[in-house]
Amino acid sequence: GVISWFAAKCDLILLLFDPHKLDVSDEFKRVISSLRGHDDKIRVVLNKADQVDTQQLMRVYGALMWSLGKVLNTPEVVRVYIGSFNDKPINEEAVGPMGKDLFEREQNDLLADLKDIPKKACDRRINEFVKRARSAKIHAYIIGHLKKEMPSMIGKSKAQRRLIENLEKEFVKVQREFHLPAGDFPYVEHFREILSGYDIDKFEKLKPKMIQAVDDMLGYDIPELLKNFRNPYD
Repeated sequence: GVISWFAAKCDLILLLFDPHKLDVSDEFKRVISSLRGHDDKIRVVLNKADQVDTQQLMRVYGALMWSLGKVLNTPEVVRVYIGSFNDKPINEEAVGPMGKDLFEREQNDLLADLKDIPKKACDRRINEFVKRARSAKIHAYIIGHLKKEMPSMIGKSKAQRRLIENLEKEFVKVQREFHLPAGDFPYVEHFREILSGYDIDKFEKLKPKMIQAVDDMLGYDIPELLKNFRNPYD
């Protein structure tokens, strides 16, 4: 909860590693899992890379990407900055002149990424708004589906328990019926926990006109807004 809240508020997320500590602990895995939905903000920093030679660094980089691939579970390759990010001179004996040049360019790229945060902040606010609108749309589809699955007369309590217990399957039904991306759906366990405190039978039915209004906003209003958008940092 706390990590997800901070991830939503921040503009950039740096995951720090060094060549001698590449293992992703269970606690770190839970932290990274909490960053779901904010993949575009994530950057990986492989620090203290001048403590190993070039051959070892290649192995370290490969091992790091393999470990991250299992945890991040994203189709896009995350950006990894390699270097020795401190005020000490680079250990040129270990990495050689080519490694020194690489580290300096990587450091400049990282600094440029950090300096670019204010310029991207306005665009990110719009992206966050779009993300929230899509989440609200998914939520409406889920609630409408659960409401439709409830009986009209008897057996409502039993039906609600069944729907909550089989929430994963209900999510799949909604996804297939309305052709929605699986990545936009909320966490099943969290949704199940919240849903348990409500009476599904009292939910509103799905209103297609409201869904269409959201689609029109995402398809027409937001693009028009972006056309007229002026970044105050340009």
